[in-house]
Amino acid sequence: MPIRRLHTETRYSEAVIHNGAVYLSGQLADDLTGDIREQTRETLSSIERLLDEAGTSKTRLLSATIHLKDIAADYTGMNEVWDAWITPGTAPARTTVQALMYSPDVRVEITVVAAMPDLAGPVL
Repeated sequence: MPIRRLHTETRYSEAVIHNGAVYLSGQLADDLTGDIREQTRETLSSIERLLDEAGTSKTRLLSATIHLKDIAADYTGMNEVWDAWITPGTAPARTTVQALMYSPDVRVEITVVAAMPDLAGPVL
């Protein structure tokens, strides 16, 4: 089975498609001046764009790993945006952890895996 990579650089690809699944690298906001809600919205928008480019959608999410800079301060705000974004009945397996980020301005980074439609049945 072939491996397809999207937006490949020296160290990573933003997405890798293989064996009926798409694996996204950690996504974060381009504008790091926003609060947790703004950064989460922008991050989820990037995820949606990459999933669309790969040929699938957020309704096919299998798993999500969410890294927060400060889980005590940002968990509620991130979840408000996440809950409004996720399609009811399609929530993936999810883990949320606190992490030391590469920049002090990064509040959230999200990594997801999604099924491709051809192996997952009809797109919801």
